[in-house]
Amino acid sequence: MKVAKLYSFDDIRTEDLPVPDIGTEDALLKTKACGICSGDVMQWYIEKKAPLVIGHEPAGEIVDTGSKVTSFKKGDRVFVHHHAPCFTCGFCRRGDYVQCPVWKSSAIIPGGISEYILIPSINLENDTLALSENLSFEDGTLVEPTACVVKGLRRSKIIRGDTVLIIGLGVMGLMNLLLAKEYGARRVIGADMVKFRLNKALEYGADAVIDVSVESLRDGLREITGGDMAELVIVGPNSAEVMMEGLECVRPGGQVLFFTPARPGEKLILDPNHLYFNDINIITSYSCGPTDTADALEFIEKGVISADRLITHRFPIEKTDEAFRLTSRAENSLKAVITFD
Repeated sequence: MKVAKLYSFDDIRTEDLPVPDIGTEDALLKTKACGICSGDVMQWYIEKKAPLVIGHEPAGEIVDTGSKVTSFKKGDRVFVHHHAPCFTCGFCRRGDYVQCPVWKSSAIIPGGISEYILIPSINLENDTLALSENLSFEDGTLVEPTACVVKGLRRSKIIRGDTVLIIGLGVMGLMNLLLAKEYGARRVIGADMVKFRLNKALEYGADAVIDVSVESLRDGLREITGGDMAELVIVGPNSAEVMMEGLECVRPGGQVLFFTPARPGEKLILDPNHLYFNDINIITSYSCGPTDTADALEFIEKGVISADRLITHRFPIEKTDEAFRLTSRAENSLKAVITFD
């Protein structure tokens, strides 16, 4: 089978590997599509894992199951999460699935951009979801990224009537926009410097946008809101500097959600009394778990999130490097996927 293997940020190769042998409690997936994640193109983040078969947003058809598997059968169309929790540890009992040691150690084999994937038992039983016939496999690739947005909005305690500022309007920013509206935000304002993405945000329901290439984020938001600023600020870029800008845009009593990590070595220098006396909360949200993927699939089934709206580019596995470059440039594109025959 063919796989896309990353050796460094500038070295992604299409290679041949044997189709994995499954155990009695595992399943074999024939991959139909796999998304390229914005996290895949953070150089410092992905290179520390190299060499690896990249991709963690696969959807496909189960073509074989182990003798003890009863939950799925050959021919089932599924999304599979690359991590799955144990459901029994202290973290899982609190719903903190991404801190579960089993979640952290679990994996699909060899990775998402692979013609076939071994789904280990823990992933199969604890975070694999059937796709209804009305959903495409490309829709299925959006379950995991949508679930990350679901988790972030849940953690940020968004409530009906909030004004939400979203900094960064790539595919994840637009998903935050679409779901913030579903969670009841009264007004959603987007900020970016790429005209294509600013226009997409308006097309998908943003009440206003700020082009940060021509005006400051804080001044733009102040003008739009009449000085009220935002109850929730979602910071997308992996930058401590932008995180600080986000903190300047939140109103007293509000929350700032760090949706992405900062680059290694970056620091935030904060005035704790400013946070304390203004009751400002900083919230982080890393990845997602089974409750989030289940909710995400519901939003996709409702058509709130769809491949037709968000996937702009499709590539064969042999052009994974090209898809990777397109995503890393963050220009006139949203979601790129690798598709399989």
